[in-house]
This record gives sequence, structure tokens and C-alpha cells, in this order.
Amino acid sequence: MTVSKDGSFTIFVINPGSTSTKFALFRDGQELFSHTQRYDVEVLREFVSMADQETFRRTEILKVLNAEKINLADVDAVVGRGGLLRPIEGGTYVVNAPMLEDLVSCRYGTHASNLGAPLALSLAQEAGGKPAFIVDPVVVDELLSQVRLSGFPGIERRSIFHALNQKAVARRFAAETGRRYEELNLVVAHMGGGISVGAHLHGRVADVNNALDGEGPFSPERAGSLPAGELVKFCFSGAVDLETMLRKLVGGGGMVAHLGTNDLREAYRRACEGDASAELVLDAMTYQVAKEIGSRAVTLRGEVDAILLTGGLAYAEDFVERIRRRVQWIAPVKVYEGEDELRALAEGALRVLQGLETAKIYGG
Repeated sequence: MTVSKDGSFTIFVINPGSTSTKFALFRDGQELFSHTQRYDVEVLREFVSMADQETFRRTEILKVLNAEKINLADVDAVVGRGGLLRPIEGGTYVVNAPMLEDLVSCRYGTHASNLGAPLALSLAQEAGGKPAFIVDPVVVDELLSQVRLSGFPGIERRSIFHALNQKAVARRFAAETGRRYEELNLVVAHMGGGISVGAHLHGRVADVNNALDGEGPFSPERAGSLPAGELVKFCFSGAVDLETMLRKLVGGGGMVAHLGTNDLREAYRRACEGDASAELVLDAMTYQVAKEIGSRAVTLRGEVDAILLTGGLAYAEDFVERIRRRVQWIAPVKVYEGEDELRALAEGALRVLQGLETAKIYGG
């Protein structure tokens, strides 16, 4: 594939997952090519650490690019999914040595997304020394001070959420309405296996629930915020150990705990067949999302330009409608189905290349 050099920008994007790597080529925001590479779990188990997978994944990516006749020398930048870093403000970041050190050492946690920046830099060097970036990782932290403080000294609220998709759809809405993201007050609800609801105050996420730990609304796989006293009693009852409890909160909580499935379609099938438990769980989940949206409107002092619903669950029309009915009095509701992470990464790098945004420096 020959890449045009007519003044446009071509960006190669990488999104590593636990057993796959998605990558794509974009020109000025338009996808030219995409591919999902899946790996045998047994092969990945041969690697001692997550960082050890980098060379393997890089080699597999290059095999596909060579087969497709895609020349990395023709790209203008490479961008990878941001991993678990120290808390940082949103934006597009240059991949640098301090970032790589934190990701490779897994200083702030282990996740496949930690491979995004190392792969981006390696392939950018393969391309002839082109710039390498990450965009809006999950650790984006722009919380107000009063939001961070809890009623239990020593325990603070943390900002870990679907920052990449939330900020991408917020910017998309701003562009569609002819305004700047930094001029708007938005409530954005990302709804998937985990659910995060953010108050976007003039381009900064001033309040958001910690979706990684399952805070906020319960979701298909997360328990959500729980009555503190009852939770403490259960933890000390002797019925569970620490690891079991953590799995119950994240991965084994919410809808899957109530109904034995994390598939929203299955829950709706049961509800349509008269299963009262399934109907109650669906109604409760949408109610809790709506309630969280309402609390974010308080963060914005009631001055909300729009409520944006996004993520995989946004494809379910009834699920969206149940939320809409409860919150449309606050502000107009706009739906952005799915989560186009590759496009969001490309858009972040493109803003820098076009001079619309200055790339930030991690650790600087």
C-alpha cells in the first residue's frame, strides 16, 4: 500500500489487549487499513513478564504489514494505547524514557496496554525516527480537590476511567456543534463491562467514578458502590479471602452476579419472557447510571450543554431509552454507540501533527 504525501498526515495506531493486538493505519482521521491479531494463550504464557512480549508482538505486527505492503517509512507518527502510569492530565504525550521505565517495570500496575508505548516507539524508530505518542490513558486525573477527598482519612478517590473514549466523544460532539471542547460542560457516560460517568468541565474531567475498582453504578461485571458497613461485615465474616472478594467486586459483580450472565442481550431475552429478576436488574442498572449522571450535573452546577452516552451498551436502544427518560430534563442526550479506540488514538496524534494541540511530556 502506497501512502500519499500530499500534505495529509498518516498515522499508525496500536492497541494491545491481553490476548490480541489491534492496529490500523489512518490518514487525516480516515481508516485505510485495520487488523486484529489474536494470540494463543499458551504462547503468551511462555513469557515471564508483560514487557517480554514486546519483541514477539512487534515481529507479528511487521509480518502483517509486510504482507499488506505497508511501508512504515511513509507514516508521519505512531501512536499506542496508554498504559498504567502515574496520574496525569489528559492529552497526547510523547513516548519518552520516564514513561517507558514506569510501563516496563509495571510500577503502577500490570496490564497489556503497558505495551502500547514501547511498541509505538519501536515501530516509530523502524519508520525512520518518526514521533511516537500515547493519548488519554486510563489514569487521566483532573479531579477537583473536593472530589478527591473522602470521609475516611488515608483513602482518597482515584481517577481511573475510560478516558480515551470519553474525551474522544466529547471532542466529537464539540466539533459537530461548531464549538470547542474547552468551552463546553458535558456529562459523558461510557457504558460497557464497566461503567464510568464523567463531568467534563471546560475540557477537564472534574469528577468521575473509578470504573476499574467498580465504583459508581453496577455494571454487567462490576458490583459498583456498595453500602460500606455491610461490605465491611461481609469481608470480615470469614466467607471470603482478599482475592475472592476483589474478583466479586470486579469481574464477578453486578449483572453477572445477579443473573449469571454478563450478556445484556441474554438479560433482555429473559426479561421479555417474563423473568421478573432480569427486568429488575435492567431497571436498577439503568437507574443507577441515570443517578450518577444526575450527580455529575451537580458538579457542573446544573450548567450542562449535553449528556453523551457511549460504549458497547449504547447499542441497546431500550437500555439507552430507560436512561434518557430519567435524565433528559437535565440536558439534551446524544448517543455515540461503541468505542472506537483506534480512531480516538489517531485523532489525538493528528491534533498534535496539525498544530491544534501541543504534545505533553511525561515526567516533565
